[in-house]
Amino acid sequence: MPSFDAVIDPNLVELRNAIEQTRREIGTRFDFKGSSAQVELGGKDKEITLFADSDFQIAQVSEILFAKLAKRNVDLRYVDVSAKVEKIGGDKVKKLLTVRSGVDSETAKKMQTLVKQSKLKLQAAIQGDSVRVSGAKRDDLQAAMALLRKDLADVPLTFNNFRD
Repeated sequence: MPSFDAVIDPNLVELRNAIEQTRREIGTRFDFKGSSAQVELGGKDKEITLFADSDFQIAQVSEILFAKLAKRNVDLRYVDVSAKVEKIGGDKVKKLLTVRSGVDSETAKKMQTLVKQSKLKLQAAIQGDSVRVSGAKRDDLQAAMALLRKDLADVPLTFNNFRD
């Protein structure tokens, strides 16, 4: 029976490369000379921490990071930027960005109901951090992919494990 898995899975190699390029650019730019501006990847590649001297510099560092991510074809929807800028010792600030990976239960339920409401002869099953969609025809599966991309535009879905 044909099936595919819908997952949220960023390219971690390209993410690390973009962060390294951001570090290099911060080190060479004149406006960051003598400042504590830096970017760190931590939490098993799930967190990006931005450090700087002011809110303006945090905005500049995040702008550089997003430009490097876009240049390396990493979808910016993987990075959750809703965190607030925190003050740390002295006049320093930091911002914690989280990298989305794996389908959370709320999104998985949305995907499952979308597939069921589509009137296509498909089944959607939540399997950990992915959703497996299976059916009798490949055309129905491709229609389901298009439907999920259209209705869940804010989620960076990737489809893998396509079996015939």
